[in-house]
Amino acid sequence: MPAERRARKFRACGLHQRFTGPALARHLQKEAQAQHNNSEFTEEQKKTIGKIATCLELRSAALQSTQSQEEFKLEDLKKLEPILKNILTYNKEFPFDVQPVPLRRILAPGEEENLEFEEDEEEGGAGAGSPDSFPARVPGTLLPRLPSEPGMTLLTIRIEKIGLKDAGQCIDPYITVSVKDLNGIDLTPVQDTPVASRKEDTYVHFNVDIELQKHVEKLTKGAAVFFEFKHYKPKKRFTSTKCFAFMEMDELRPGPIVIELYKKPTDFKRKKLQLLTKKPLYLHLHQTLHKE
Repeated sequence: MPAERRARKFRACGLHQRFTGPALARHLQKEAQAQHNNSEFTEEQKKTIGKIATCLELRSAALQSTQSQEEFKLEDLKKLEPILKNILTYNKEFPFDVQPVPLRRILAPGEEENLEFEEDEEEGGAGAGSPDSFPARVPGTLLPRLPSEPGMTLLTIRIEKIGLKDAGQCIDPYITVSVKDLNGIDLTPVQDTPVASRKEDTYVHFNVDIELQKHVEKLTKGAAVFFEFKHYKPKKRFTSTKCFAFMEMDELRPGPIVIELYKKPTDFKRKKLQLLTKKPLYLHLHQTLHKE
């Protein structure tokens, strides 16, 4: 495609005007990672677009932060506009020391702890994870309710919200739900919620139903339902587990329930549990039992 035609298409999309956070960042990231034959930009241009996507994510995180000092300011963001407008001819050094956002890595339980060396005050801790025995899933992979069986009970868990002191800073947060036995082995397929519907004050809201993929009566003694809160870290460029919570068998009952949050890494064996915070912040759930 001729350069001028590419430029017209780029301007027609309004990308040089819509500095509106995550949506634009994802759009640019997709373009930056397009395969050579499917892309309208050179590899160098895609690299620049990828760096812009990183900057937009940093700006989005700064806007959602409750801290007074912003890491990526509006003045910084304005420096990107002429680059976007002239992406086909831009040949100067990029004004910020960032790297293109890569394909997002969603790591296995415990894997991200091997990559993170600087933890904040609520992200330390020790524990023991286990590899999944079911295929890895991506965010938004909810499964339908199982067929009913006479005398058997199915459970629907509605994830309403989670309380976190830095809720507004979490980028693309979602929750991974799994059912483990006492040895940390999966008893059902793992499910991921879609990205949270909204963030408000100290809460991340989901309002999504999870259908337990096994009848309650068929769960082994000592089983537990785990909820791992995950979010994307643009600086480290991977999806990380921030904290986790779980319900044991005696807590599987109809109605609302709030459960405590624990420090990562996720301890599926429940041997070394450490509360995430002393503040009254919890995972808010509502359970519905279905019995024929």
